Amino acid sequence: MRKILIPTDFSENALNAIIYATRLFKYDTCEFIILHAFAEDVYENTLEMPSHFLEQYKEKVKESSDRSLQEVVVEILENAHNPKHDFEYVSIFDDVVDACNQLVDKHNIDLIIMGTKGEANHENLTFGSKTLQVVKYVACPVLMVPQQFHKNQPENILFATDYMIPYKRRELKLVSTIAKNFGAMINFLHITKIENSSHRQLDNKSFLEACTKHNQTTFFNMQGESVPKVIHEFIAANGVNLLVMVNSHHSYMESLLETSKIDQLGLKIEIPFLVLQNLPR
Repeated sequence: MRKILIPTDFSENALNAIIYATRLFKYDTCEFIILHAFAEDVYENTLEMPSHFLEQYKEKVKESSDRSLQEVVVEILENAHNPKHDFEYVSIFDDVVDACNQLVDKHNIDLIIMGTKGEANHENLTFGSKTLQVVKYVACPVLMVPQQFHKNQPENILFATDYMIPYKRRELKLVSTIAKNFGAMINFLHITKIENSSHRQLDNKSFLEACTKHNQTTFFNMQGESVPKVIHEFIAANGVNLLVMVNSHHSYMESLLETSKIDQLGLKIEIPFLVLQNLPR
């Protein structure tokens, strides 16, 4: 059974991510855990509250959170019922990063799915700050779903990689399964400034080939100084509707997360973005 964690703030973005998740994994047996981390809600509303009222207020917020989560689950069951899918919900007094880490460890979560605001909602915002924190600090793959994206399935997947890191078989199996379920093509794209590959890169590429041998795959080498620019051009030219990258030390993704390049990449991406995590769990 695949275990999927979906944090929610009860926004339209979050609901869209849940609906997309049920469609993306409609062929798989899944347990969905819907999470609301409410510490920030409490602290923002208790700045002038006496400390002896804090626990009472926390309990009231938790009760409200539980009711809202119940309503979300009911809505999903009424509109996207699938006998292969089970739903749980949990309210946690913590910030979203620590709450996600707690549940990832406790339930051995396979994937976190989060809604993103996307370009249409805020001209200066790439992904929500909380989403980026989860991507950077939670050792679990994260799928970010733009609010404006409503297609039911991926047909053409772009996996941008520099072949410099040893990939996790478990995470590659996730990508492989998604692609097989929908007959999607996986396009492996290596963006480089030089023509020759190192022995490390060739070995890692061979591992990718072995883990996706039952998929439709293509491999591209493209030269370019700007990773975001090449990715955008490839997406536009090839009708890509799922982007995959790996976050690890010295990877494309780490360089994007640590610089303003993430804004260059994210503001124009209108497709789901899966970030794999080559991090210890």
